[in-house]
Amino acid sequence: MNFEFLALFVRIVAQVFIWIVIASALLSFFLPPFHPIRETLDRIVAPFLNPIRNIMPSTGMIDFSPLILILAVDLLSRVLISILLSF
Repeated sequence: MNFEFLALFVRIVAQVFIWIVIASALLSFFLPPFHPIRETLDRIVAPFLNPIRNIMPSTGMIDFSPLILILAVDLLSRVLISILLSF
C-alpha cells in the first residue's frame, strides 16, 4: 500500500475540514442562523465543536472552540502523516 498517497489524503481532508470550520465561524457573523448554507456547515462542524464547548469555560461573547478544533485537527493530521511516512 502506498503510504505517501494515504498521507496526502489525510492532509487534504484535514485542510478541507479546517477551511469548513473557518467558513462556519466567519459566516456566523454575517448570516442568520437558519440560512441554508450556515445550517449545512453547522451540521458538519457542530458535532466536533459541541464537546469542546462543553469542556471549555464560558468566555463571554467570544467562542474559542473553533480555534481549539483547528489546532486539534492540525495536530492530529501532522501526527498521522508522520506515522504514515515513517513506514
